[in-house]
Amino acid sequence: MHHADTARRLILVDGSSYLYRAFHALPPLRTRQGQPTGAIKGVIAMLRSLRASDPAALMAVIFDAKGKNFRHSLYPDYKAQRPPMPDELVAQIAPLQEVIDAMGLLRLAVPEVEADDVIATLTTQALQRGLEVLISTGDKDLAQLVGPRISLLNTMSDERLDEAGVWQKFGVSPAQIVDYLSLIGDKADNIPGVPKVGPKMASKWLAEYGSLEGIIEHAADISGKVGENLRATLPQLPLYQSLIRVKTDLPLDIDWTRLEPGAADQPRLRELFTALEFKGWLQALQQEDHAADTAHNAAQPGPRSTRDAPSATAVQDLFGAEPGAPHAHYVTITDAATLQSWLDKLVQAPLWALDVETSDLDPMRAELVGLSFAVTAGEAAYLPLAHRSLEGVTQLPREATLERLRPLLEDPQYAKLGHHLKYDAQVLANHGITLAGITHDSLLQSYLLDSQAHRHSLDVLSEQHLQYRTLHYEEVTGKGARQIPFAEVPLEQATRYAAEDADICLRLHQHLWPQLCTQAGPRRVYEQLEIPLIPVLARMERHGVYVDKAHLQTQSRALAKQLTALEQEAFALAGEPFNLASPKQIQQILFDKHGLPAKHKTPKGQPSTAEEALEALAEDYPLPAVLLAHRRLAKLKSTYTDKLPGFIHPRTGRIHASYQQAVTSTGRLSCSDPNLQNIPIRTPPGRLIRQAFTAPPGRLLLAADYSQIELRIMAHLSQDSGLLAAFAAGEDIHRATAAEIFNRPLEQVSAEERRAAKAINFGLIYGMSAFGLARELKLEQSAAKDYMARYFARYPGVQAYMQASREQALSQGYVETLLGRRLYLPDIRSRNAQRRAQAERLAINAPMQGSAADIIKAAMLKVDTWLQHSGFPAMMIMQVHDELVFEVQAEQAQALGTAVSRLMSEALTLHVPLLVDIGIGENWDAAH
Repeated sequence: MHHADTARRLILVDGSSYLYRAFHALPPLRTRQGQPTGAIKGVIAMLRSLRASDPAALMAVIFDAKGKNFRHSLYPDYKAQRPPMPDELVAQIAPLQEVIDAMGLLRLAVPEVEADDVIATLTTQALQRGLEVLISTGDKDLAQLVGPRISLLNTMSDERLDEAGVWQKFGVSPAQIVDYLSLIGDKADNIPGVPKVGPKMASKWLAEYGSLEGIIEHAADISGKVGENLRATLPQLPLYQSLIRVKTDLPLDIDWTRLEPGAADQPRLRELFTALEFKGWLQALQQEDHAADTAHNAAQPGPRSTRDAPSATAVQDLFGAEPGAPHAHYVTITDAATLQSWLDKLVQAPLWALDVETSDLDPMRAELVGLSFAVTAGEAAYLPLAHRSLEGVTQLPREATLERLRPLLEDPQYAKLGHHLKYDAQVLANHGITLAGITHDSLLQSYLLDSQAHRHSLDVLSEQHLQYRTLHYEEVTGKGARQIPFAEVPLEQATRYAAEDADICLRLHQHLWPQLCTQAGPRRVYEQLEIPLIPVLARMERHGVYVDKAHLQTQSRALAKQLTALEQEAFALAGEPFNLASPKQIQQILFDKHGLPAKHKTPKGQPSTAEEALEALAEDYPLPAVLLAHRRLAKLKSTYTDKLPGFIHPRTGRIHASYQQAVTSTGRLSCSDPNLQNIPIRTPPGRLIRQAFTAPPGRLLLAADYSQIELRIMAHLSQDSGLLAAFAAGEDIHRATAAEIFNRPLEQVSAEERRAAKAINFGLIYGMSAFGLARELKLEQSAAKDYMARYFARYPGVQAYMQASREQALSQGYVETLLGRRLYLPDIRSRNAQRRAQAERLAINAPMQGSAADIIKAAMLKVDTWLQHSGFPAMMIMQVHDELVFEVQAEQAQALGTAVSRLMSEALTLHVPLLVDIGIGENWDAAH
């Protein structure tokens, strides 16, 4: 039967399935007004792609109706484990449905049944009308419908299932899917199935006995624990079948002409895409309008790039559709003439995008494999320099060609653009080239526009802003054990991938930079802090910090002995040996055997063994205290003393950590490979680890640390006269606060009162409640409330600032740092009280955290500029929290301290002085 060649197709889209999947799989996009749009964009992109794949097909989009359905009556626990739909998703349903309607698609939601039942009934009716059916879903339940003229398509994974595909994926036929799922269960629907029966066992039984009925008949013959479980579950199995089997005979009264391809309501689509800020699709609509206006006299169009004008039939969907054909204007530079023509283009271009292809992700170990350039959208080139798979093509020699490029790369008058350009600069530095003219970075543009977004990769941003799916790295190199180095990728593919990266980077810049230009604060932070910081961070990473490997190994051995001792102590307290790394065994020992109170519960209602739970118990019981001590030492050993030696570069003997600018929401630098910011500061083991960070002979380390910077920013922002006066007088701020709260002279403040004031000072910065303060100080909640009331009475400006921050966040959807960095807070209007409270805490804290980040970055720029111009014999080697660390010639250490203290205190002018503590020593710990 070859129906596919002749029959018209009906495409049925499981809208509910895709709504959830797009929400969880795609970046959490928002408009400037805070309207979430990620799921809307994902579903619409998939619908556009489906419609473009078969413009003549009939089509409908089916959603679950509100409320319960007949399955809940059969089984009250049906989907009971599902949490309520998140507010961010609820807010996207109505706009999504409006777009679907404006696209001219039939949208259905039938009460008391599920989308699956509607899809099954429409499928049955379609077969009676001689149609072929394609069901677009991410739900495996619908595999039961697959047949000669029915197939499934999961557009998120690009997986298509016909009858053979169902056999291959599940090991059963479509007719056996209901029985198969009844046996293994379905977590998504809270159907338990037979305990311990997995896909292999279920498919084996169905192959042997044909159906669930056959298995039930032979249940007595099945041995072992699974046989027992099967026999125990027999009464429930018919219920599970009826829950999983979809209804194919609903009394649907559908006008089938409404499934025919309908004309879109273009004005309404324009209105919706404008409100939702889908700029790429807006542009496509405008071009379609223009094309329609001129169609009567237009010539037959020639080939063109799908990226220049994404349209309803050309837009690349977000779920893995095949990338478009190689761009007509992507060239491979393999001869001197082509190289010269591109050198000429680069000289003349006001800005060009640059991207490197390398042998390694670690910039300190990476060698250059090739370079790509883009000068205008759609015009890019790849210059291979170290490929090993050339297929008869000769590539230009690497070192000689780099010398040709050096004048352009090192001259600041040639403006460069990249995506995470710090990496490209590091790799070029490995070949003796100091990249200058770093003018723009699309990664940082995206970050400054929305620091809350978790992913700023080129691939994600291309889908998000250009509606174009890039060719992904693993599509050209392969995955896992079969992955090949980029140097072995054939040149045609390598050019398509590398040139596209430069091209997309340039297009993203053209899309993002105008948006950034409309926002004075974020633009100022971008131009004055983030872009100038790129070469500073690159230099700091390349210098690295010298680490004493032998010291770390000694510490690992010492920690191993301490862990053994703690383990023995835990065994003695427990009355038996147990696995200290097993939450289940800890649960049994603490709560079942010893009957300790379960002060914290897991989401499943079990007694928690998390750190917070153990801390609460450790106040009254010795065993949880020992478990906590063991856990913390074990983490130190595994994370630092065991792992840090592996980060020491074999050539330099140093650790070259990587600092990311576009990770934290507040603007703080993030550190990785290794993360130096998590080494405990005040604990003895943490101090011992810091002692391994040393200076070579004849040199010392200098640590310069901002003192109480966030409290000083709080005083500046709140303009509270009491705080301003205390800082201006150079008083111990915690002692001064205690004197105010407890109404006594400074000299009479006790250590306990100072500790309480310190807890309030720092707690307010992080939005601590009276409950949190009571727990911190081990007080009654009424006493903590009294402390906070006294604090606000003495410092009314602080309370006014906190209220103003909340109101600003509520009215404009974001808060700002002193320099204008923005943090968007969409949850400030959330109906979920917990999320709203968290957003309110962020509204207070983010301006302080973010301003502290801005200040330390400004300080890094000032100090680096002075070091570069003065030739002073020192180098900046680390940035951790509010601290900068330098390596300096021993005899120059004091002079460096004086200069750095002055420069850091002048980084930004506040209404209170910025105080800098300087420490000098042979290692990082001694410099404190």
